[in-house]
Amino acid sequence: MIFLLAFLALLTFAQPVAAQNCPDVQSGIGAKQKPQNVGRDVIGQSLDDIVARGWIVIAVYEDYPPYSYSEGGKLKGVDIDIGRLIADELGVEARFLVRSADENVDADLRNNVWRGPVVGGPVANVMLHVPDDRVLACRNEQVVLNGAYFTEKIGIAYDKAKYPDGAPSPAYFRYDLVGVENDTISDFYLSGLARGQVQPNVRRYPDYTKAMAELRAGNIPAVMGPIGELEVGLSDGLAIHTPPLPGLARDSWTLGVAVRHNWRPLSYAIDDILVAAVNDGKIEEIFKQHGLRYAPPEL
Repeated sequence: MIFLLAFLALLTFAQPVAAQNCPDVQSGIGAKQKPQNVGRDVIGQSLDDIVARGWIVIAVYEDYPPYSYSEGGKLKGVDIDIGRLIADELGVEARFLVRSADENVDADLRNNVWRGPVVGGPVANVMLHVPDDRVLACRNEQVVLNGAYFTEKIGIAYDKAKYPDGAPSPAYFRYDLVGVENDTISDFYLSGLARGQVQPNVRRYPDYTKAMAELRAGNIPAVMGPIGELEVGLSDGLAIHTPPLPGLARDSWTLGVAVRHNWRPLSYAIDDILVAAVNDGKIEEIFKQHGLRYAPPEL
């Protein structure tokens, strides 16, 4: 998913350990620009306003199975169910703002949480599927990041018949083809691995749905990417494993929510709801209902 490009590309190879505060982090896109001459429908609503009117607007990504996608004219996915869980706990209706990813996660936060798209349009009250990361938070001071609800991890899906002696590691792809989504952490990692020896065997696709379709068709023996996006494309004869990834600083990241900075009571309420849902197993059950393994947030 391209929305993670700017955030994850910085983590592809080892980085120096950062300090615990923010002086070394530059602000994000327009971070010092304050919205002016905009109505309350653009800059958000308080928790009391949301409860009083009876609905909450939740931003999710477009065409992003298994997390948020349309099927038969209905929105489905893990994040859709989690958004409804949040709304139910607040006692309101869930209304979804479905938008395509911009060039990076900073732009997505601007478009969906604190300012609105450059071409105009409202923001949501809360955005799901946002990396819960200190540096990202420092770059985007107009948002509060919390409500961590799961951990995503990089894995390799493979054809078991092609690898009868054991699952492939990245070194195998010096000789074997491997699929990735274009311009993602897996693409960058494999392209730079072993001084570029893997790059000629990397096959790039516009999304993991197409990459996994090629794996099922037998056109490539493996696909590397986020486990959730690989699992949705599994079929008989295919498996996923998580081998060591030499040189990759982080092979997993925690996902949570973003709320505009001046609506902190709303942020805290949603955080409480998601913490409780993680602890009592409701989030895990949502993942299971979609046929996915669940990894709790790493805090």
